[in-house]
Amino acid sequence: MAYIGLGANLGEPLPRLREALHALARLPGSRLASCSSFYRSTPVGMTAQPDFVNAVCALETQLPAPALLAELLRIEREHGRVRGTEQGGPRTLDLDLLLYGEEQAQTPALTLPHPRMHERRFVLLPLSEIAPGVEIPGRGRAAAFLGACAGQRVERLES
Repeated sequence: MAYIGLGANLGEPLPRLREALHALARLPGSRLASCSSFYRSTPVGMTAQPDFVNAVCALETQLPAPALLAELLRIEREHGRVRGTEQGGPRTLDLDLLLYGEEQAQTPALTLPHPRMHERRFVLLPLSEIAPGVEIPGRGRAAAFLGACAGQRVERLES
């Protein structure tokens, strides 16, 4: 199972995330297994920007991790994302490959698990909603890290 973090804070974030979920569901050899609620979160790091809307989805896929990452980047580009701008800045769409089963990898293009996911409440809360017992390889249960980032404002949006 692959877990993907979704986020946006430019344009209309909520419709953009819904469009991205439809694009993920159409990936070859893949099935969207579940999606969390949507959450509004304050930016972490570069704070002088609009709040984000975030979610996490679970994707059953036959695509290997590098091919899945390439598809995520393609979907971002189709939604106006330009990578290489300031890290942590505003974006039309952000799709992060958080976990890919138990796989651990560190290449110039791909790091698994996502290197900062255990520090981000906007990832941990929706991930714990759809996969309460999920483990971050090499770190432990994802839900165990929620307390360490309790100061980050994240609120569930109404359906």
